[in-house]
Amino acid sequence: MVNVTYDSSGSLQVTDPDTGTVWLYDLGDIAWVLASTALVWLMIPGVGFFYSGLLRRKNALSMIWLSMMVVAVVSFQWFFWGFSLAFSETGDKYIGDLRYFGLKGVLGQPSIGSPRIPSIAFCVFQLMFAAITPILALGAVAERAKLGPTIVFTFIWTTIVYDPIACWTWNSNGWSFVLGGLDFAGGTPVHISSGTAALAISIYLGKRRGYGTERLAYKPHNTTYVVLGTVFLWFGWFGFNGGSALSANLRAVQACIVTNLAASVGGLTWMLWDYRLERKWSAVGFCSGAISGLVAITPGSGFVGAPAAVLFGFMAGTVCNFATQLKFLLQYDDCLDIFASHAVGGIVGNLLTGLFAQASVAGFDGITVIDGGWLDHHYIQLAYQLADSMSGLAYSFVMTTIILWIMHYIPGCRMKCDEETEILGMDDAEMGEFAYDYVGIDAQANHAFHDDAHSHGDVPPTTGGREPHHVHTQAIVVDHHTKDRESTGGSELEKTEQPQ
Repeated sequence: MVNVTYDSSGSLQVTDPDTGTVWLYDLGDIAWVLASTALVWLMIPGVGFFYSGLLRRKNALSMIWLSMMVVAVVSFQWFFWGFSLAFSETGDKYIGDLRYFGLKGVLGQPSIGSPRIPSIAFCVFQLMFAAITPILALGAVAERAKLGPTIVFTFIWTTIVYDPIACWTWNSNGWSFVLGGLDFAGGTPVHISSGTAALAISIYLGKRRGYGTERLAYKPHNTTYVVLGTVFLWFGWFGFNGGSALSANLRAVQACIVTNLAASVGGLTWMLWDYRLERKWSAVGFCSGAISGLVAITPGSGFVGAPAAVLFGFMAGTVCNFATQLKFLLQYDDCLDIFASHAVGGIVGNLLTGLFAQASVAGFDGITVIDGGWLDHHYIQLAYQLADSMSGLAYSFVMTTIILWIMHYIPGCRMKCDEETEILGMDDAEMGEFAYDYVGIDAQANHAFHDDAHSHGDVPPTTGGREPHHVHTQAIVVDHHTKDRESTGGSELEKTEQPQ
């Protein structure tokens, strides 16, 4: 039984019934952490919408569904043992123990993150970080992985990969924390780990059917979803970074300012790099750059000033943009460029934090004391950041690969889908539901699908509709042709094509 009262100043006063110890908590800090928790939760379906919009419409619903499933699975995992493994105060430098198994003892005692908020508030806030990380990585399963085994993978991956990295980065007993690594809100635990896991998943699953041909030369099927997902992510990132101050103080305000600034500069930079090639103002390019800017500023948001945030955004928008070419150079099929945006962006952010971290900015909360980075003539900090980044990258890649191949040989757990499922689309084959009703109507109209390839003479597969269309068999009547041309949103040229 927890004895809760209020002192004369209105602060929450919790008395331990066993020892009589009294803890005081600031209600404003608790309110800010809970509000930030809700903001970060919104980012998770935001990732689902962002990824969904970039795919073909026959796979649109599966990514949104996966984002919600990850919330549910990781919420249980965090309750079961995740929080204990990551943030138990009696664990070792690599991973905690099961002291808080089933959230036992996690309520009114002070949190490991801040003595101004109770452990249960810190627990639910950190849950959102644990939940968003797997869905960032699972964009790599798009269009070619079974959904059931993917859910199993999520539980295992969060336990074996995310929890240890979170422990060594943020737990006061963790080796990187003790060494002096600076990671305010998740450059390594969230972005490097998820981006590298996406690379491992992409290599394991192999290339999609038609890789390197016009069959996969499609545009995002719904750019509005991409923008909507970016809005959710950008909005939630104020809680992601600002909330990591764990207090409604000046440091949280500074984190919000540099977060917005880096995202803005990152979006503009990426869009301008694309404009030089296409001479088009790309909404998708701007959104991709904004996300890369948000990724890069994450580890440094509580340590750097506003001028540095401009450089964070510019470097992220530039380096991540060019890093999207790695998949062609190394011949892996990362269809959503997760490694380029998150792993590379996280490394950029970690290293820039080593250069531009300032003791004065970290001290905006009136508590934190650091030696700073190169700006403060603390040159060894860059080595600490590099060690943390490379450790997270190597650990995530190796352990993710091991998990995937162990599951590969367990009956019913193999993630790779068969060719027929890939052709039909994950929404129909795995879910029996569709993001848009007309997709289901088309599928029931006896149309012969040809792996979403156009069959319109010389019209290239990217013309008109946001993805290549299917073609009809000779048996389909004219009314079906008319209905199909009206429903699939093709170009005027496609709509005026005569039935074959």
